[in-house]
Amino acid sequence: MTFPSTPDFDFLYQSHLKHLKLKGLQPKTIEAYSRAIRRVGEYFDHRIDALTEAQLTDYFTDLLASHSWSAVKLDLYGLKFFYTHVLRQPWVAPNLIKPPKGQRLPDILTVEEAQRLFQATQVVSYRVFFFTLYSLGLRLGEGLRLQVGDVDAQRGRVHIRDAKGNKDRLVPLPEATLALLRRFWQLHRNPVLLFPNRHGGLKAAARAITPLDRGGVQVTLRQVAQQCGLKKRSAPTVFATAMPPI
Repeated sequence: MTFPSTPDFDFLYQSHLKHLKLKGLQPKTIEAYSRAIRRVGEYFDHRIDALTEAQLTDYFTDLLASHSWSAVKLDLYGLKFFYTHVLRQPWVAPNLIKPPKGQRLPDILTVEEAQRLFQATQVVSYRVFFFTLYSLGLRLGEGLRLQVGDVDAQRGRVHIRDAKGNKDRLVPLPEATLALLRRFWQLHRNPVLLFPNRHGGLKAAARAITPLDRGGVQVTLRQVAQQCGLKKRSAPTVFATAMPPI
């Protein structure tokens, strides 16, 4: 049963959001930490300003039974942030959670697999996007945020903004990728976005103010990977940085 929120909780939650933004956290982190407070609030009838170690033990035990360790850790970090910056209280259970340690290497596409994936991608914007991720060694979000001004053709590099850890970095720009991006830009001619959204087709792409839809990119990638018979542990969302032969 979900209980209605309380004025005190609403005030604390809004304060939590303000502090998250003021600390310059990434939008995904802000959403995760705010979701943590909403979830904890529902569990404790929106009375979370004086939780005991026993209550937190019950909460995280129940959460682990229905969610992954990743979700548990995010709720823990979100609640700790809430205690530190909103309640200004010490964390009451410092040794409560100890997630299992483990490091798993991501599945990396080989050159041959990447070529098959590019060739099987029928939609031009997705095909160019996948090729760009692969050739530059980018994460999905980094590729979606690329703008026309980030491509430095003269120096042969691309400015990657707001990467992991809120840091910028420069990556080499292969000639094949530059040539492909130039041809692709001739199709959409958006003055800002390198990969404008596909709402309204190419005619509307020049006026788009948002990039390709993240969910659409992920769904397409999984579908194409299945069509190619790629038997990775999961859909190949991490590309090798080696440049595929043209």
